[in-house]
Amino acid sequence: MKNIKFLPLLLLFIITSCSSIKVNQDYDKNVSFDGYKTYAYHKSGIDKVEISDLDKKRILRSIDEVMASKGFTKSENPDLLINFFTKEREQVNVNQFNAGWGYGWGWGWNPWMWGGNTTISRYSEGILTIDIIDAKKRELIWQGEGEGVLTKNTEKKEENVKEFVTKILAQYPPQKK
Repeated sequence: MKNIKFLPLLLLFIITSCSSIKVNQDYDKNVSFDGYKTYAYHKSGIDKVEISDLDKKRILRSIDEVMASKGFTKSENPDLLINFFTKEREQVNVNQFNAGWGYGWGWGWNPWMWGGNTTISRYSEGILTIDIIDAKKRELIWQGEGEGVLTKNTEKKEENVKEFVTKILAQYPPQKK
């Protein structure tokens, strides 16, 4: 019987440990992305982001790694400017698990309920938005957004940030259909 009471906790652990990052993109369909080869950061925009300097460095390093793997180079006279924004919100999950047998109801809720269990979990969900701007025209040409669970564990923060950035920038440059 004790195993049944721990089942909701186990399911919650499995669901949160397998959580993934949902990504979306939007871009100007009239722009040819083939001519862009260099980038720099939009410093004044990044300075306004309200996260720790350590997290900013993690994001910037991850963007550098992904852009380099795609053949882009940093430049003083860039084709593209990169900016990012973050949002964070706390989520609360309430899970109720009721088990028992009763006349006429079978497994599930009944007036002679026993073994009910409620678990409450809190976690932080974050959104990272990466903007890519045409440096000469000063126009937004691409925007990618990733949403997922954040970790407070400093050992895993680097990995979490890399996953966010990698999945978002996997969509850049957009593939025209």
